[in-house]
Amino acid sequence: MTSVRQQAATEGSRVRPAQGTMRAIVQDQYGQSVDVLRLEEIDRPKIDADDVLIRVHAASVHIGDWHVMTGLPYLLRVVGFGFRAPKARVRGMDVAGTVEAVGHNVTQFKAGDEVFGICAGSFAEHAAAPVDTLAHKPANLTFEQAAVVPTSAVAALQALRNAGGIKPTDKVLIIGASGGVGLFAVQIAKSFGAEVTGVCSTAKVDLVRSVGADHVLDYAVEDFTQSGQQYDLILVMGGNRSLSQLKRALRPGGTLVPVGTEEGNRWVGGKAWIQAMLLSRLVRHLRPLASEPNQADLQFLTDLIEAGKITPVIDKTYPLSNVPDAISYLHDGNPRGKIVITV
Repeated sequence: MTSVRQQAATEGSRVRPAQGTMRAIVQDQYGQSVDVLRLEEIDRPKIDADDVLIRVHAASVHIGDWHVMTGLPYLLRVVGFGFRAPKARVRGMDVAGTVEAVGHNVTQFKAGDEVFGICAGSFAEHAAAPVDTLAHKPANLTFEQAAVVPTSAVAALQALRNAGGIKPTDKVLIIGASGGVGLFAVQIAKSFGAEVTGVCSTAKVDLVRSVGADHVLDYAVEDFTQSGQQYDLILVMGGNRSLSQLKRALRPGGTLVPVGTEEGNRWVGGKAWIQAMLLSRLVRHLRPLASEPNQADLQFLTDLIEAGKITPVIDKTYPLSNVPDAISYLHDGNPRGKIVITV
């Protein structure tokens, strides 16, 4: 098969796909090299009664794309992503674009509507999405800005509100505040009226402060587990602290929310998340998060965005043919904000 980079070199001279086909980034096996990703011309997705066909204008890359590409941690394969190879052949989850067709049960959208949300296979010219994982695009965002919102912002919202039970009087600590979820979490926590402290690297202190954090801790200089300061709610998106270390910074009755499977263990993910999943039924204030996309939360985020309370932060933009470079940059380039794919 022709590699993505070889195809990218001739991108300008190739004939557009025939009607009924599209260009897409596909993957047929797991691998830790982006060489398992290929740009191919494949059939457009078909939609069912409750689906929407989207003409993709932009997508975005997040750490879940790396995990699905590599098949790590192995727990992902067990819970349904595909044991020997990805079930969803086309990569990409976050999407923003224009509705091209709707299933016969869909009444919320019509052809021509601008939408954003989550689907399987957004690194393509067309994508099919369940209607309940889409919402109308915020009027004040471009397609590129809207594409970076869904997965990361929904995870941040559900971690703070659903798992964390955030209140306006809370002191909130966000560990990994400069990451894709963290930057949204800072802004969403502030929209709830909380006092927010972000933890990040030296290079990103100003970035975290710029999105509204009241206090920013540089983990290279300050150890929040030793400071004596305690918080009502702690979100963990980065690092590999144990639960016993994290609990030192949690006030009695506070809530600790490990978000996702940060890198650590090849089998089930990061240390805090593993322990949280095992102990959450025994420890009252431990709430590991497994976020679920839904239309109501996307609309909630749209309202915050249109009110000026959330602004997406974008680092770099890549064309569809350069998705492998975008994923490499996400994993190894220490990005300052989200990464966009234009289609």
